[in-house]
Amino acid sequence: MVPHSGKTGPVLTIAAICLGITFCEWVFAYQDVAYGVVLALFLALIIYIVLPVLRMGPAFTDCAESLALIPLYILLTSSLPWFFLGQELLLPAVYSAILALCAWHVYRKNIGLKEIGFRREKLVRYLLVGVSLGIPLGAVEYFIISPAAAFPAFDFKYLLRDLFYMVFFVGVGEELLFRGLLQRDMTKLFGWGWGLLGASLMFGVMHLTWRSVSELVFTFLVGLLLGYIYHRTNSLVAPIVAHGIGNTVLVAIMPYLLT
Repeated sequence: MVPHSGKTGPVLTIAAICLGITFCEWVFAYQDVAYGVVLALFLALIIYIVLPVLRMGPAFTDCAESLALIPLYILLTSSLPWFFLGQELLLPAVYSAILALCAWHVYRKNIGLKEIGFRREKLVRYLLVGVSLGIPLGAVEYFIISPAAAFPAFDFKYLLRDLFYMVFFVGVGEELLFRGLLQRDMTKLFGWGWGLLGASLMFGVMHLTWRSVSELVFTFLVGLLLGYIYHRTNSLVAPIVAHGIGNTVLVAIMPYLLT
């Protein structure tokens, strides 16, 4: 599972980008948001302007540009003027921007939707797999970060709203980015094992904003699980559903069951 020695240059460069993203997210989460935003912009510019000059092949360029979506993700979620939106519209608005970013990348690279895992085959089976995984994952994560209830009492209409947001915005957005694009491109460059590991590490890193080592470890392990399912099924359906259901259980069910 170790990359071929002829890939030393790409390995070191991609590792450097991943370390840069990790440092950027750490600064953003633990030091200063403004410095984190500046670092994200700087990193994205380096990837898009400097790295193509290195000419390490199309697989390397695709992988690097998929990684560039992460600092752009940071820029979108932190620097756009979201203050004019009500709290109930903030999450879909932010993730609509992320979905637009991924859609732009897919269009620019001329990637087919089936290539990245939007498939109808075995749809019901993968839906059930996603639901069966999402429920326990959300329950476990609640004991790690314990988010407060958003409302004084449980309301079914808010559960349905959160379910819709978490599946079709958060689930689709993050699984498209980390599994459908990043893991796919890392796998093409380094093989499926390293692709799975690299994408899962980046998925965990993007949860540094919770400022919890336990959450970092948990999301890395969840990334491995969802990434393995994606690799075996070649479909994003189960990862998207598991991600969305897990988040729904985390924020819209568990806080009301245990308070």
